[in-house]
Amino acid sequence: MQEFEPADLADVLRGRRSVNFFEPEPVGTEILLEAIEIARWAPNHRLTEPWRFYVIGDETAETIARFAADFELEAKGERAAQLRYDRLRAIPGNFILTSRRSDDEIVDLENYAACCCAVQNLMLYLWPHGIGVKWTTGAFTQTRAFFELLGIDPDAERLVGFFWYGIPKAVPTQKRRDVSEIVIEKP
Repeated sequence: MQEFEPADLADVLRGRRSVNFFEPEPVGTEILLEAIEIARWAPNHRLTEPWRFYVIGDETAETIARFAADFELEAKGERAAQLRYDRLRAIPGNFILTSRRSDDEIVDLENYAACCCAVQNLMLYLWPHGIGVKWTTGAFTQTRAFFELLGIDPDAERLVGFFWYGIPKAVPTQKRRDVSEIVIEKP
């Protein structure tokens, strides 16, 4: 087993933040692929390895931004649509994570949970490399049309998230409730 300082791991766990705004320069997919390699070591009951990572290139990112803007146009009007488009086009890197569906309700839930663990692995790997991630599940990503746009069968895969990544423009601060507020001891 490799030696490391538990305090270093604790610092990464406590320090990682969801990032909303990124520097414009892309970080490339090589580091993302490294993170995906690490992500796939997440616990997954029955070793189903249910994750499917879709790395989004510029052409697909443009298509997604237009799709999201059209979705926003219907709901909130032209100004909101333009803001959504501009925001999505300012994101230097995107990927989508899905979980393979199962007819067994318990396995389906376990698969989704495993994908959530994989995302945490990925985000924790990227953070010390100076790369932040935003996990989003906005309304437009929940539509059948979004799946069709990406060529994903929604009956075979479920969306875990649409992810943005890049060099953070700013790192948000955050605090958590005290442990005593969330731990219930049962004798």
